[in-house]
Amino acid sequence: MAVQLMSRYFPVGIHTLKASLYPSVCPACRVWTLEHKLSAWPENPQTLLSSLCSRSFSSAKATGRGRDLNESRPAQSSETVTEEEADAEEGFGTLSEKFSSRRFFQKATAEFHELKIRTEWTTEEEELKRKPWRGRRNTPYWYFLRCKALIKEDKLAEALDLFEGQMLKEERLQPEEMNYTVLIGGCGRVGYLKKAFSLYNDMKKRGLTPTDATYTALFNACAQSPWKDSGLQSMLKLREQLQEKDLELNTISYRALLKACAFCSDLRMCLQVFKEMVQKGHSITTETFNFLLMGCIKDKESGFRFALQLWQQMAKLDIRPDGYTYNLMLTAARECSLGDPLVASELLLRVPEESSAMPRQRPGRQRQRAKDRGGKELGPAAGPQLNVEDLERRMFPEHLVKPAKPLVSQQTGAEEETTMLDSGTSENLPALRPNRLVPSFSTANGELSPGACSSPNLLDFPIPKDNLVSLGTVDTPSDRLALMGNLEGFLKKMREDDVAANIKTFTLLGELVEPGSPSESSLLAVLEEHNVRPDLTFFNTLVRKKSKQGDLKGAKSLLPVLVKKGLSPNLHTFCNLAIACYKQVDGMQLLADMKRSRINPNIHIYGALINAAVKKLDYAYLIDILRDMSNTQTAPNEFVLKMLEFAAQYPPDFDPYKTREPYLAKINGFRAFYFRWLKWMAAEEQPHPWAKYRTGKESRSPASTGEE
Repeated sequence: MAVQLMSRYFPVGIHTLKASLYPSVCPACRVWTLEHKLSAWPENPQTLLSSLCSRSFSSAKATGRGRDLNESRPAQSSETVTEEEADAEEGFGTLSEKFSSRRFFQKATAEFHELKIRTEWTTEEEELKRKPWRGRRNTPYWYFLRCKALIKEDKLAEALDLFEGQMLKEERLQPEEMNYTVLIGGCGRVGYLKKAFSLYNDMKKRGLTPTDATYTALFNACAQSPWKDSGLQSMLKLREQLQEKDLELNTISYRALLKACAFCSDLRMCLQVFKEMVQKGHSITTETFNFLLMGCIKDKESGFRFALQLWQQMAKLDIRPDGYTYNLMLTAARECSLGDPLVASELLLRVPEESSAMPRQRPGRQRQRAKDRGGKELGPAAGPQLNVEDLERRMFPEHLVKPAKPLVSQQTGAEEETTMLDSGTSENLPALRPNRLVPSFSTANGELSPGACSSPNLLDFPIPKDNLVSLGTVDTPSDRLALMGNLEGFLKKMREDDVAANIKTFTLLGELVEPGSPSESSLLAVLEEHNVRPDLTFFNTLVRKKSKQGDLKGAKSLLPVLVKKGLSPNLHTFCNLAIACYKQVDGMQLLADMKRSRINPNIHIYGALINAAVKKLDYAYLIDILRDMSNTQTAPNEFVLKMLEFAAQYPPDFDPYKTREPYLAKINGFRAFYFRWLKWMAAEEQPHPWAKYRTGKESRSPASTGEE
């Protein structure tokens, strides 16, 4: 019935009627429009008739095909109709250009806009021809477990594609908070900061409430970001949002925030967060102080002194260190300096006023815990024992203050004012040998005697000063290790705290012990006494230490010991050996041995050889290295190119016409070879840190190549 009614009023056909509704569109555009409008045409004839209304009838009358609706209209001659049709064909669509520049007069449908947006980000094969999901219907919890397993296997890209591609687009499931949190945690472990906050924003748009685990993962992403400035900005912005919403973080989230401050900011911000934790009653544990020690390592000038002060504060609170704490102390001794010895002597050797009045507790003693109104435990009642403001004042003194109590000389048994530690002068200190640790002591006649007895262990609390007045010059890592008792005293302190030394501890000790000392020679024997099996990283550290001293023979002597332990050298081993190859014969022999062992040299090995050759200004050596790089097709990186550019430059006072330098005689030949070498060698392209974690739309996005 509906078809008959439409054929009665529209004898020309439904397709012709649709075409007549768009008289202002050119024929090519009209065909394209009909292909999209036909799919959205209503199936109900009544809806069709009501939607067309008067415009349909006016179109039919204009074409002369509505005679059955208006029988009283006189018929026109065939010549008149032909002329009107000819004029209509000649001026079709031209009248609208005078009044409007729009291409379409009707509003586009929602399907058309959605199609346009999809084609901008994805290809037609992925979106327009996507097949309906025919697999089994999984639950959000199944996707949570599957993504968690993929992240544990270091397959973050697969986990993101499974969540965004299969769960959201194909199955169209409504995700839950746990699905976002597990992915944000995976992005946080690898430092994928941008994706972590993108998932967090998408989570809030869907109306899901983030939990403490979500905020912990976000702070961890800020800490692990390869760009610390961007991580700091994101961390501050997130913390500001949480403060505006008046959301309270738990202890684990505060530790993640403390870690982000330690990695991206400085120790002062760490102490501010630490103060906030204490004020809100969160428990202060060994892990909390470990994050503070990470903040100390950021300060290369006085970080070791900060670490020792935090160690003393842990002893006051009776918090026992763990193996990670001891490793952080060794890292601080390796990378950071003690700072001003006068300030360090004043802050580390002075007897604290509160130490005598504070009772010392046993580690196993049950401490009193404070509770809020809801009955939730807030941690140890460390309020009266821990004063963060006083700790901050001691770590960052505005000016040196004279000691309140003079140091006591045990040999005389009386108090003697030995020296006044002033920031301006050091006249009362004895003459010290450069680059050596020589503590100063008070003798019976009141004179200072450097090196009268062995140096103390500053890890002990209280510090057994034994006539100790001040610290001497502490410049080398071995000197800083001596302040912690050297190898024997450090391991003894670990045994007292029931902490077992691991291979990481002995690797750090191998870097810190004094070269050529008995402790270095007995390091392998001590390692066997502690039932710790050496690994390849431990031997590579010893080889690197020998190579930095220029002892290539001593570094090679460690290779038989390495093989005897059932290990085989790797690229890191040869790279450490290349540091000491200052002669052309040694460098070329090293490359030949690597090729004989079927180990292809990488850019790091070539960089170490180039660095050694540049230090000696051996241009013939440099040409041989560059020629070998071209044979192995090893692309140079930015560091190597900087060293080569430095070697290719003439010295500022070099004049080849006045003087003839034996080391600079071949610089012109090297410059000619180097500039030709640059033309056929392609530079190494550094991959983006997040490139392997991008999927689908993100990898094709042009804006994703330069983010930070």
